[in-house]
Amino acid sequence: MTDLYQSQRAMRNKRQAALHRGVIAVLDVGTSKIACLVLRFDGPERFRDSDGIGSLAGQSSFRVIGAATTRSRGVRFGEIDAMHETERAIRTAVQAAQKMANVRVDHVIACFAGAKPRSYGLAGTVDLHDGTVTDNCVARVLSSCDLPDYGADREILHAQPVNFAVDHRTGLGDPRGQAGNAMSVDMHMLSVDRAPIENLLYCIKRCDLELAGIASSAYSAGIASLVEDEQELGAACIDLGGGSTGISIFIKKHMIYADTVRMGGDHVTSDISQGLQVPMPTAERIKTFYGGLVATGMDDRERIDLSSDTGDWEHDRRTVSRAEVIGVMRPRMEEILEEVRVRLDAAGFEHLPGQRIVLTGGASQLPGLDGLATKILGQQVRLGRPLRVQGLPQSVTGPSFASAVGTCLFAAHPQDEWWDFDIPVDSYPARSLKRAVKWFKDNW
Repeated sequence: MTDLYQSQRAMRNKRQAALHRGVIAVLDVGTSKIACLVLRFDGPERFRDSDGIGSLAGQSSFRVIGAATTRSRGVRFGEIDAMHETERAIRTAVQAAQKMANVRVDHVIACFAGAKPRSYGLAGTVDLHDGTVTDNCVARVLSSCDLPDYGADREILHAQPVNFAVDHRTGLGDPRGQAGNAMSVDMHMLSVDRAPIENLLYCIKRCDLELAGIASSAYSAGIASLVEDEQELGAACIDLGGGSTGISIFIKKHMIYADTVRMGGDHVTSDISQGLQVPMPTAERIKTFYGGLVATGMDDRERIDLSSDTGDWEHDRRTVSRAEVIGVMRPRMEEILEEVRVRLDAAGFEHLPGQRIVLTGGASQLPGLDGLATKILGQQVRLGRPLRVQGLPQSVTGPSFASAVGTCLFAAHPQDEWWDFDIPVDSYPARSLKRAVKWFKDNW
């Protein structure tokens, strides 16, 4: 079978082995921060009395026992730019999380943004020989999907069945056991550039860790931030990160589209730095404490001190009004949201029955963003926070940790993907994935 199919199955087997041992780590490699959460899989009963949290949304089987974040280095647009710096940052985060958990971690599940994701919708149909759907039938119908020519330098990151139909009954989530004569499937496939994934894998390997799974940050943020009804009826999750903005659309509890805008909160900080002629750390502080997107009459009178120590008396004692800061920040956020709207229109988002848009990620905390997003995107918009999971420290419950929390849920209950099924030898895909995965071959 194809290298990619086998290597993804190998990663799933590693994940299962790590879960049997009871400990696995989740690594969120972002542009502005690197977060590591250590999970222990002990079952829900042991912690219920102490934590007071019962079973909710599938996260009852694990508990967060270690958490750490560090400033990201060597990452641009969600992709590794300087290998040694990123390796040091990952080591710092993982070692701090291991120290808090008091346990050693060998396997990690990573999520990342960037790599120019592209979505494809695939369809396949097979006849049912025995009149009943079995695992083998599901494998055959998934392998009957004709793969598009997604490019020689790209890899498949997710390949998830979204909808099954047996005869004329459609909308089936799991068709196994159903009786019928023919079965068809609709599958969502997400491809990404190969080089960023190779770099991430090599970086994790240099940190003496084994990769037990990989996920898109846009997908993880959607899992964590969208409530059950939104995932069922149709909603978009906009993950406003530091270097990129992830977009994912869900319906019937499955992701059907994902994309990335290569702009984020760091670009707003850069605009402040250049517009006000201040260093980047000062610009980040101004954005965090005084930033906003809607100016009022009071903002003209609120002065912000731009103290510095360049030696120029006039330059070092400048002040600006908050309205000027808002005037610098708003155009960039408008540009990001306009790009998001272009992506949503291209995906046909307006045809979904439910059209809620959920903003999450670190940059979603800017005051006034929900109102601005409502004007530009023209839909119901709310701010989203990740689900509460057992043992999660208060410091990592904010919107900026949506991807990390979503990857925890992905680790505990991954959605069925193509490589979870044993593809029969007589029905290998006609168009094999021969261009795929030298880096997987080198490591497994």
